[in-house]
Amino acid sequence: MISGAHVIVYSKDAEADRAFFRDVLGFKSVDAGHGWLIFALPPAEAAFHPSDANGVHELYFMCDSLEAEIGSLANKGVQCSQVQEARWGSITKMRLPGGGEVGLYQPKHPTALGLGSN
Repeated sequence: MISGAHVIVYSKDAEADRAFFRDVLGFKSVDAGHGWLIFALPPAEAAFHPSDANGVHELYFMCDSLEAEIGSLANKGVQCSQVQEARWGSITKMRLPGGGEVGLYQPKHPTALGLGSN
């Protein structure tokens, strides 16, 4: 039985990105040993989009109010990209200290968050 999902974000500065997830985003974590933090994430859903290449993945955090979340992040010194409007949601990206990006969006579609896994 599948009991959860483990997301891996590759980074040129994993230590700085771990500190960002812990200190800025406020995600709780466990130490898997030697300071290697594993973070608890909010409930998640997965979508599969067509692509010309396999192995391309993106991470987006969802929120109820993108405007409010961007403001909260700005108060913590986080800059977000310009908001883009898509059919499926309002989207921005946050730059991680390690140079990568993660997305943040307010969905316009029904979400699967309350469904759980069967």
